[in-house]
Amino acid sequence: MKRAIPALVLSAAALVPVWRYAPSTDTTSTTTAESSPSASASAPAGSNVVTGTTVDTEKGPVQVQATFQGEKITAVRMLQQPDHPQTEAAVPVLIKETLAAQTADIDTVSGATITSDGYRESLQAAIDGNEESASASEESESSDSSDSTAESASQTVAGSTVSTSKGDVQVEVTFEGDEITTVKMLKQPNHPQTEAAVPVLIKETLAAQSADIDTVSGATITSDGYRESLQAALDAKA
Repeated sequence: MKRAIPALVLSAAALVPVWRYAPSTDTTSTTTAESSPSASASAPAGSNVVTGTTVDTEKGPVQVQATFQGEKITAVRMLQQPDHPQTEAAVPVLIKETLAAQTADIDTVSGATITSDGYRESLQAAIDGNEESASASEESESSDSSDSTAESASQTVAGSTVSTSKGDVQVEVTFEGDEITTVKMLKQPNHPQTEAAVPVLIKETLAAQSADIDTVSGATITSDGYRESLQAALDAKA
């Protein structure tokens, strides 16, 4: 019995480090672009969603999409950004400053100079695009001022990016009222069959005025991604 007591004491002592250094259940959250202010899935009536240019940086491509109500920037979201912790931290700051300044003339985020430069360039392209769209709309309204049934101003909506086994697919659609007038591919697989399929898919979309179109033979994966992104753009139209 005298020997059993020290053994029990040693066993209890051995458990102390385990109790003291038990893994913490606390987690640290990281703010990402998805949790930042972003364009809603369905933009408010009268708004204009414009996709900025893709800016290639040494860290990776940067692309901004902005939602406007007239000239006011109401939302910004990142379509493409470098996969880097400093970028993840910088994006919410850049978006917040944009909504406050209502311009691309915003400060560089410390530690994310390259991303900040790319962001500003793509954002400025989106702002310029909105101004051009507004100017075209004013000219159209002026020429059709005597027609009380004139169609509403054009609206451009980018569909979701669909990841496929061949590569990303993303569609941008321009509407005149409820009519699909233009379809543009923002992203598509770099493949000969895709290159041949895209014009066919766009032609069928303009004819059908919907995403209910046939698969292009030899480009099933691209066709499926195209329809999914196209439907997202149709759903997001105000």
